[in-house]
Amino acid sequence: MSVLPVFLNLCAQRAVVVGGGAVALRRVRTLLAAELQVTVIAPELHPDLRTLPVQLERRPYREGDLMGARLVVVATDRPDVNAAAAAEARRVGALVNHAADATLGEVRFPATAQRAGVQVAVGTGRELPMLARAVAERVAQLLPGDAQISGWVTAREQALSLEGAGRESALQRLRDDIQAALGVPA
Repeated sequence: MSVLPVFLNLCAQRAVVVGGGAVALRRVRTLLAAELQVTVIAPELHPDLRTLPVQLERRPYREGDLMGARLVVVATDRPDVNAAAAAEARRVGALVNHAADATLGEVRFPATAQRAGVQVAVGTGRELPMLARAVAERVAQLLPGDAQISGWVTAREQALSLEGAGRESALQRLRDDIQAALGVPA
């Protein structure tokens, strides 16, 4: 299956998580880190959910709960509830992450590495989250720090202020410096 790797800005958009267990908790933390407005609907809630800035509705999912949602995570241990919530999400135009079976949703949460404003997302395409996590951890070790990135930004701005061959030469030196710093062969 082909997927489109993309970064989405859903800041302040409504997300609904149907389910209240450990998997739901992980998804909620990911959504909060991206600054979505999260509602969790589940009859039973993981205790840590109560400590997060989310709207909690301790009850079963009901038709109509997903109106206005841009993203819906279905993460219950009940296939019938997951299927119903995913179907409603599609009807209301929301993207779906199906925690039990990624192939039943449009959104997958990759493993990520982040440092100094650089974010790298890793997906395996084969439902091997432990491989994606290991690759992301390795990539995190390669990411440059703030000072190095600031230096590269300054070098790029200076290069872009030049014209013609001087500009191209300065940009090539910057590319070479970045590749060398990351251990990429020339």
